[in-house]
Amino acid sequence: MKPTVGLVGWRGMVGSVLLGRMKEEKDFDVIQPVFFSTSQAGQAGPNVGVDAPTVLKDAYSIEALKECEVVITCQGGDYTKKVLPELRQVGWTGYWIDAASTKRMDADSIIILDPVNRDVIDKGIKDGIKNYVGGNCTVSLMLMAVGGLFKHNLVEWVSAETYQAASGAGAKNMKELVRQMGHIHDVGQPLLDDSADVLQLDAKITECLRDGEFPCPNFTVPLAGSLIPWIDSEVEDGQSREEWKGMVECNKILGTSAPIPVDGTCVRVGTMRCHSQALTIKLKRDVSMEEIERIIGTANDWVKVVPNKKAETMKALSPAAVCGSLACPVGRLRKMKMGPEYLNAFTVGDQLLWGAAEPLRRMLRILLETSAV
Repeated sequence: MKPTVGLVGWRGMVGSVLLGRMKEEKDFDVIQPVFFSTSQAGQAGPNVGVDAPTVLKDAYSIEALKECEVVITCQGGDYTKKVLPELRQVGWTGYWIDAASTKRMDADSIIILDPVNRDVIDKGIKDGIKNYVGGNCTVSLMLMAVGGLFKHNLVEWVSAETYQAASGAGAKNMKELVRQMGHIHDVGQPLLDDSADVLQLDAKITECLRDGEFPCPNFTVPLAGSLIPWIDSEVEDGQSREEWKGMVECNKILGTSAPIPVDGTCVRVGTMRCHSQALTIKLKRDVSMEEIERIIGTANDWVKVVPNKKAETMKALSPAAVCGSLACPVGRLRKMKMGPEYLNAFTVGDQLLWGAAEPLRRMLRILLETSAV
């Protein structure tokens, strides 16, 4: 019998990417999918190429959800807060796989990134853990890129300066970024001729960015032609919540006994989908660059070391090059002037794949492979 797997929040951005990947990897061939909706129960469900119930079930129906052996949700934190406790209260012992951050730091949950922490996941399954949660996008992408250094116990601390895409804020924000780009173009169009005064163009665009009519209802400030050096809410010690996640989630993913300090500044930039990070890594000892590149490049099947040369870097190490790909390139690898234990690195990854959807579908596969369901 194929296990019954409920899918919630499959219409949203992350959910849509998840369904696409599940189709590509033929995940639906080995499960009995049941599609749920918070607002359109009773309507037709999606066509995923296999026999499945054609009518959407109510995502708030505990009776319907408890018939599933696994529930995968991309519906968001409020849904998790409401539904999961109710499910557990009626005795449901199934597996909950979640894209939302709600349960990431709970003791009864594992943050999933199996190319990095398969040992932690396997132990969780053996110990009876039933909640498996996707990690913060930048943390996951950092670990996919330089996880080998952590695995070899070489990292004393990391400072991560992030360049995060509009996609991390949601679909509405991605569309808003494009609208902002279009607005800037419309304002500057009369001055784009080569003979036009570029300082006049610059003044016009600056005035446009500061104008109260600039389209930014979601970001609240301009992103196109600018940047936003704060992501998520304020927490203690002057950090943003996004910056706070760096250390706590990294260490939970790795299952460390002695926490490794991770900090930095998280910045929203005007790219659509991929997150980039400039990393300063303090190593525990001097390691040759040849050995560093070997350790990083062999850590998993998706990381790729980009030679620290201008042409190769510009071609392979950008959101434009990586978008839509599972590849996790890392480059600009060099020792820094502070000393031989200080390593510079730059990495890019698709926030909607390894930073969101891919760990969810891979967790489902792990449950099937280990006969947990």
